[in-house]
Amino acid sequence: MLRAICHDPSYSTGTWTDESLGIYVGWAELKDSFSDGMPLCNERGNLCLVFSGSEYSGLETVSQLRGRGHSVGASEAAYLVHLFEEDDNAVEKLNGMFHGLIVDRTRGVATLFNDRFGMHRLCYREAKDGFYFGSEANAIVAARPELRVVNPQALGEFIACSCVLENRTIFKDIDVLPAASAWTFRNAALERKTTYFDPAQWENQGTLEPEPFYQELRGVLAARIPRYVAGRQGVGIAMRGGLDTRVILALHPPAPGTLPSYTYGGPFRDSRDVLVGRKIAGICHQPHQVITVGDEFLNAFPQYAESSVRVTEGTVDVSRAPDLFLSEKARAVAPAKVVGTYGSEIVRQAVMFKPVEPLPGLFASDFLPQIRNTATTYAALRRQHPVTFAAFRQSPWYHHGILALEKSRFTVHSPFMDNEFVRTVYRAPQGSSSNGDIRLRLIRDSSPALARIPSDRGVSNDGGLLSALRRYYQEFTFKAEYAYDYGMPQAVSRIDHFFSPLHLERLFLGRHKLLHFRVWYRGQLAPYVREMLLNPRTLSRSYLVKNRVEQVVEGHLTGGLNYTTAIHKLLTLELLHRLLLDGQG
Repeated sequence: MLRAICHDPSYSTGTWTDESLGIYVGWAELKDSFSDGMPLCNERGNLCLVFSGSEYSGLETVSQLRGRGHSVGASEAAYLVHLFEEDDNAVEKLNGMFHGLIVDRTRGVATLFNDRFGMHRLCYREAKDGFYFGSEANAIVAARPELRVVNPQALGEFIACSCVLENRTIFKDIDVLPAASAWTFRNAALERKTTYFDPAQWENQGTLEPEPFYQELRGVLAARIPRYVAGRQGVGIAMRGGLDTRVILALHPPAPGTLPSYTYGGPFRDSRDVLVGRKIAGICHQPHQVITVGDEFLNAFPQYAESSVRVTEGTVDVSRAPDLFLSEKARAVAPAKVVGTYGSEIVRQAVMFKPVEPLPGLFASDFLPQIRNTATTYAALRRQHPVTFAAFRQSPWYHHGILALEKSRFTVHSPFMDNEFVRTVYRAPQGSSSNGDIRLRLIRDSSPALARIPSDRGVSNDGGLLSALRRYYQEFTFKAEYAYDYGMPQAVSRIDHFFSPLHLERLFLGRHKLLHFRVWYRGQLAPYVREMLLNPRTLSRSYLVKNRVEQVVEGHLTGGLNYTTAIHKLLTLELLHRLLLDGQG
């Protein structure tokens, strides 16, 4: 099981067992991360904690514990075991992305728990011979090979949504521990399943008027962000062209030269992300570099594609393989990073995914209901409170794979998933998510210099004609690039293919996006695509229509057609089988 989750040779690994209680635990953590140094035991040795992830209670918690006579030890997380020693309900007070097992050896009781959003995933399988759990489902399969059976519903959800919904995994009989779980075991038997938090507690707070809400939100962020740029690991920041990262920098300006920064770039030109990120870094007096996706990544694409599928287990497709490459490069800058991810999703309840109908004729008719039923599941999820959907559904399910890729290489700090921040957003005035962007005011009130820089999409505090024209232009180039790449209609794609010797893509690509798989699949990656998808092993999959797969591959590679998204899915599905489901990976 431990080998299955050890994705990098630099991980710190270990095991802890108590045979009298029937408990066997192993871990693989990033070296010097918050949870490196397990297990944690109190002075009497009767309480032991194995913890994974990060927690942001802050220095005041450690100070209070020391004041009450506890020795918090050298480990950054050492204070946690004493929180559980003092309070059986300590998990309710934890803040971060985490899961863990706390064992009371005197009482013969153990509690398995996770964070209230379910962001730090934990998979499990209840069986007659024991209870198996792991940060990845494949770890459980390593111990129970008979569980290597695909879940058709999950496979259909992945095809439709690029993720698996409702705490399912790609394996039929392995599930994801629900958010805010605290499951109790006594003498190795599961005694009680409890949930320590319900989003309804925040949904029922009542809303605030616009100005009190703004002041409360600003105060919470100003108080919480400093905790996310601290820690024993060096912290960097990914400078993006959007507003979320800028909110962090405006409310907690780093001292000059203390927060190394970088922006991800592509092979054609400096994107808007790069141009804006460079300006932000200059204003904040921070070192900055551009990390580029180019030939180095493309030459190693098969390895990165395989690794991304292993790590994410059907929660992203291979189009996210560059995230793994970029994370490796960013780790050389700093072993941890603070991100603005989830900011717009939480504040503005931005919806990042929805079911998409597959390419006609690609999947067998008897499998199509598994894909189309996803729309019903998704519709029920969308009827929930919009912040609940964003924080408790979209973030742990759709964003899991992206986060897992990054966390497999370095520590990720995300202040926009802080408990207090999310709780406060629930108090927003009605209609506030569509009535201006509160992030613009947060930046303007804290750093006018940062506010003067338009975002990558041309958004700014300036309401003049020039600002409007700039925004329209950036929106046009953004949509034009999408149309040229992923969304190019087949008729236009044929014309573009005819003029391919002129390299017209250089006029459009790279202004906003750094990944250009439509071009890459018919260029440098064509031999890999052909070998993987036209292989008899692939074409024999029961849910695929063989002739249609061949048409798609040849149509994209040589016929001038655009099947980029279909190839993403087909490659990922085949890698899922070869690496996880067929038992030969």
